[in-house]
Amino acid sequence: MKGSPSTKIALFRGKQIRKAIYKNEWWFSIVDVVEVLTGSERPRKYWNDLKKKLGEEGFLELSEKIGQLKLESLDGKYYLTDCANTETLFRLIQSIPSPKAEPFKRWLARVGYERIQEIEDPELATKRTRALYKAKGYSDDWIEKRMRGIFIREELTGQWQKRGIQEPREYAILTAEISKAAFGLTPSQYKKVKGLERENLRDHMDDLELIFSMLGEASTKEITISRDARGFPQSKSAARNGGAVAGKARHDLESKTGKRVVSSQNYLRDPQKKKLPGK
Repeated sequence: MKGSPSTKIALFRGKQIRKAIYKNEWWFSIVDVVEVLTGSERPRKYWNDLKKKLGEEGFLELSEKIGQLKLESLDGKYYLTDCANTETLFRLIQSIPSPKAEPFKRWLARVGYERIQEIEDPELATKRTRALYKAKGYSDDWIEKRMRGIFIREELTGQWQKRGIQEPREYAILTAEISKAAFGLTPSQYKKVKGLERENLRDHMDDLELIFSMLGEASTKEITISRDARGFPQSKSAARNGGAVAGKARHDLESKTGKRVVSSQNYLRDPQKKKLPGK
């Protein structure tokens, strides 16, 4: 089982667990779950040992339900990762001695139920995202921009998909082209400026950074459509041109204000302030 779905992040008691939609349900990174439940500094080894043990004990049916999906890693690249759906994870958890097992099961059941609700009513996903940002302390104005940016991003990736872009690596390269032209930095370089690792870069942008990100991706979408760009090379050219629209506007603003748009500030630097730094 191999795939390249969009990697999302779920939080359990402040710990990140990668997940992705596969076959219309959530699949979770088993290594991330093991790390959360055991606190192990070597969760991958723990999982490999457990997987071997389960195989030796005859749990072949369980192992057959574990699949590999391409999930984004710390370095921004996608790797095949052992994943399981909610039902299989429930069974795996029984093999992991942990005081967190029962609260994690309740959390897992809630996440799975929320997915069912979102299928029936897609607006719920948007409402939950807004509520999550609000709970983290982001301002209403920032949330509006972030949600608009998500919508624009989905429109762009939808166009890419229609035009033959399939592999996660291609999406990453196209996104990097837009970012380089708009900000002079790839997303990985941008994260280093802000001192981020696994965190979502855009969750740590201020108003102007979000606005120029939106401009770059919205411009790329319009150029892609107007040129009827097809395949990776044409899409890459459109991405560069779209990002350049935002880059030109950014340079113009910086020349008139004497201030750089790209900021090293991020939301983690001052978590006690219920607002994004730079606001």
